[in-house]
Amino acid sequence: MHLSRRQIVLGALVAGTFAGTPLRAQSGRLSVVATTGMIGDAALRVGGDHVEVRSLMGAGVDPHSYRQTRTDIQAALRADIVLWHGLYLEAQMEEFLLKLGQRGTAVPVGENVPRQERIAHEDYVDKFDPHVWMVPQLWAYVVNGVRDALSAAAPERAQDFAANAAAYQAELTRLGEYAKTTLATVPPSARVLLSAHDAFGYFGAAFDFDVIGIQGISTESEAGLSRIRTLVDMLVERDVQAVFVETSVSDRNVRALVEGAAARGHAVRIGGELFSDAMGEPGSYEGTYIGMIDHNVTTIADALGGRAPERGMQGRLAAAS
Repeated sequence: MHLSRRQIVLGALVAGTFAGTPLRAQSGRLSVVATTGMIGDAALRVGGDHVEVRSLMGAGVDPHSYRQTRTDIQAALRADIVLWHGLYLEAQMEEFLLKLGQRGTAVPVGENVPRQERIAHEDYVDKFDPHVWMVPQLWAYVVNGVRDALSAAAPERAQDFAANAAAYQAELTRLGEYAKTTLATVPPSARVLLSAHDAFGYFGAAFDFDVIGIQGISTESEAGLSRIRTLVDMLVERDVQAVFVETSVSDRNVRALVEGAAARGHAVRIGGELFSDAMGEPGSYEGTYIGMIDHNVTTIADALGGRAPERGMQGRLAAAS
């Protein structure tokens, strides 16, 4: 029987033949691999000087379609702990991550969000919309999951992890208050958020916006011509003035909508680029979770007729080009 390379790697993983040397033995710090940048950022904030964090998916990477590379596999197998989102976000990596979980080294921290707070997935039975990071109040549950996972891996550092998490939670509370206050300045009739895929469901529920994605919750779904025509009709009928592109999804469908509306005599502009499934560039303010959400809230409010500080909550957003 012929086995694919993927089957061989997964089989070896179960057998434990790729154990490697844990990186903690080399540095004294807890070696953490995170799938997404948002989780990696939380691990850095909670772990502080006690962790070394590597995020597999960088700026502009779509986690719905991402597949682990050989380098990713090696890093994950040598890590003390792997933090992944779950909720079917890393759909193409799920088999690998579940195998790691059987070894006790992988934790799906996104599933720390209570079931009653989750939105049902539109395409898959008994699965949920994974985009919980769009609301700071929900992301706080994930931060607690990171804290607990790090504490289980390094119990001697649990007190420090708890203190760091508490300080970070205070920042998330402030961010949530900024989002609520700023987005409330958008006129109710203008609270229509249309973007490339349906990543803003939690955002809409929390801040009273009608959210429309050209594609579904997963970017693996496709938008046909009938979907585009239906959305053009909606833009015209509701007099929507701005739509949004996303950093991790092609803007092709959004631009098709703008062109379709123009053909109907209705001018719609692109209100800005939002961070949906990935943060900004490493080293930038937008390359942190707080900067990511600050950018989104400020951009949406400004584009849809609300009032927002030009450089965001902390005056740190990049200047508009």
